[in-house]
Amino acid sequence: MLQPQSGGSKLVKFFTSFDYIQIAAMAVLLAVGVIFIYSTGVQIGTPASEGYYLRQLQWITIGLCFYVSLALVDFRKLMIPSVLFYPVCIVLLIAVFLVGTKVWGAQRWLSIPGINIRLQPSEFTKLALIFVLAGLFSSRMFTIAPEEMAFRGKRASQWITILIAAGLIGLPFLLIMKEPDLGSALVLPPIGAAIVFIAGIRRKFLAWILTLLLAVFLLLAGNEFWPHREVNRNTGAVTLTYPGIRPFLRPYQRERLLTFFDPERDLHRFGYNRHQALLAVGSGGLTGKGIGKGTQNLLGFLPQSVSNNDFIFAVIAEETGFFGCMVLFGAYIMLFYSILRTALTTDSCYGRYFAVGVATMLFVHIFINTGMSIGVTPVTGLSLPLVSYGGSFMITVLAALGVMQSIYRFRSTEE
Repeated sequence: MLQPQSGGSKLVKFFTSFDYIQIAAMAVLLAVGVIFIYSTGVQIGTPASEGYYLRQLQWITIGLCFYVSLALVDFRKLMIPSVLFYPVCIVLLIAVFLVGTKVWGAQRWLSIPGINIRLQPSEFTKLALIFVLAGLFSSRMFTIAPEEMAFRGKRASQWITILIAAGLIGLPFLLIMKEPDLGSALVLPPIGAAIVFIAGIRRKFLAWILTLLLAVFLLLAGNEFWPHREVNRNTGAVTLTYPGIRPFLRPYQRERLLTFFDPERDLHRFGYNRHQALLAVGSGGLTGKGIGKGTQNLLGFLPQSVSNNDFIFAVIAEETGFFGCMVLFGAYIMLFYSILRTALTTDSCYGRYFAVGVATMLFVHIFINTGMSIGVTPVTGLSLPLVSYGGSFMITVLAALGVMQSIYRFRSTEE
């Protein structure tokens, strides 16, 4: 009689150990993504586009396999092996330049021979960076928060640790910028900054680092960062140029940035997507036009090549309105709540740093993706987590959330 009871109590403990708030938020977001990818595919009307939602379901299935596998394993067993994921991603980023596939002038993907699948190593690198930085700052040798660890042995200075972290961030940042993929590259510094801040960096070091970064920027840009007036000798027309940002940005990236500051600068080219997305969001009203009935996408005003990825929020806003957007943001709030709750309740420094890194990655993606559609951020290719069409980032997010589930399940060393 005692043995079945013991087995039953273990089974109950197993099922009650999961974070069901996280699971519920994931389910809502994944469902929303599939519904609107299907909606945009039907509106486009081509055989390939109508099958996008099936491809998305395949990516979700692969991602959920990673999610379940990682959620069932104690995250402490992943700490050392996960660090190896970083050099693998660096090798893949280098391989992109050697054998990568070029699409629309950007070489960001690796095609798998024999099957029609392309992977984007820059997406996996975001998770790899979280793994390696969480491991770095939670190690006894390189921790910068001595009050969190009862360790009085020899450890590296805070400057050495910060320089190592800067190198770990800077290497993939430069490789991804070279592809070019400005959006993915810009996600890496906030991840690193958030983990460094939570790790307990002293204010003196933080002030020195900010001063150094400002000095480097001014050294590279100089007084040419500010706009210069140029007068055409033939016509007398006066134009403003920004020569100082040319070393940092490619011509099309520069034009996107200038269009962001001046939305009416080029409505027919670089400002077109942003303008049409604004019209789609604004036309949704309170309740929207109905799923599958968004005229901006249906009539092709919102470019169909980006409507299921970069601008899927504009489609959701047009078809479901303000109420639909609130449901979407409500699911994201639930997801952030579960992640931050785990960060606050775990006994592990590694788990805390990892959680902060994942929360930062998701926040940057959500802020920039939705911001593009409402005109508060420049246009750059970042997916809406768990909603936008695409495989590499879907797998990355689900794998990260799988580790988060493991951190929640094994958050206490007493369990």
